[in-house]
Amino acid sequence: MAYQVYRGPNPATPDSAWIRVGTAPRGTDSYTYSDEERNLQGKPNPAYVPTGTPVHLRLRGIATDGSISPWTPVVTGTAHGNWFHKGKTSVLVLTLGFWIGVVLFIVASRKGRKMYVRPVPGLSAVDEAIGRATEMGRPILYVLGTGTAGEIATIAGYTILARVAKRTAEYQTPILVPVLDPVMLAMAQEVVREAYLQAGRPEVYRPENIQYISAMQFPYVAAVNGLMQRERTATNFYMGVFMAESLLLAEAGNVTGAIQISGTDQLPQIPFFVAATDYTLIGEELYAASAYLSQDAVLLGPLKAQDYTKVVIVAVIIAGILALTAFNWDGVLKLVQTSV
Repeated sequence: MAYQVYRGPNPATPDSAWIRVGTAPRGTDSYTYSDEERNLQGKPNPAYVPTGTPVHLRLRGIATDGSISPWTPVVTGTAHGNWFHKGKTSVLVLTLGFWIGVVLFIVASRKGRKMYVRPVPGLSAVDEAIGRATEMGRPILYVLGTGTAGEIATIAGYTILARVAKRTAEYQTPILVPVLDPVMLAMAQEVVREAYLQAGRPEVYRPENIQYISAMQFPYVAAVNGLMQRERTATNFYMGVFMAESLLLAEAGNVTGAIQISGTDQLPQIPFFVAATDYTLIGEELYAASAYLSQDAVLLGPLKAQDYTKVVIVAVIIAGILALTAFNWDGVLKLVQTSV
């Protein structure tokens, strides 16, 4: 037997208008309802009550055979807010642990501790690809994708662009950056200009090499493919958000014989890049690129903390599976269970 908990706007509300806010097992002397039992999945919670508003509750029992008992008398109380959602305790603990790890790893890196980062072939080949273009006397093409300037993959693409542009400035190798958005144009020009200043070669910077093409997807791709053919680029970088144009760009670059390094977080496009480019940064490897290339303590700290957090999460998952299957104990599940 269990008890169904209902809430209504006032004691005189018709039975059909009462909202069921949860179920309490028999024998419990207290009950807290939340969004979890209602499976709202991001929708507004109809059971929400502002602080100070009267709350009218009543129960009815439901037996194992499905029979339902009569309603209990209405109980009235007053809603009040909590400073902390206790159902989110595991999220709080994990978040605090992550940020403590970030701080500790940043401090350790600044003190000279060597932070191991798994070698990523695509990033290890960046200097080689730039050197090849320099030896051949041909330009480098850097494509930031067809996303917007505010997308995470595009921002990651800018961080890699800064590194690549600095190298091209040192080697005095032209870098071409065609974009499809005016905001991305301004950002790309600033990133490349700053990279040339850091390299001590501001006079080599050519703003006309960073150009706006078109805001339309396939006209933009056609123009970039034409640019590859005309300039005979020796190295092509594809870093950012890519959609249906991924294979079109990679195949056009393959025809010119260029070394191609790609990276995106769009899972449907990764197989095309893997098949048509020389090196591919898969998913999070794109985000880790800036830390890998720069070895900056501020970037390495979050990267290492994220790795250890994943280890903890996997360990908890394994422990929970073993506890449920081998020992029939749901303590781990209750520990990590949160309200949606």
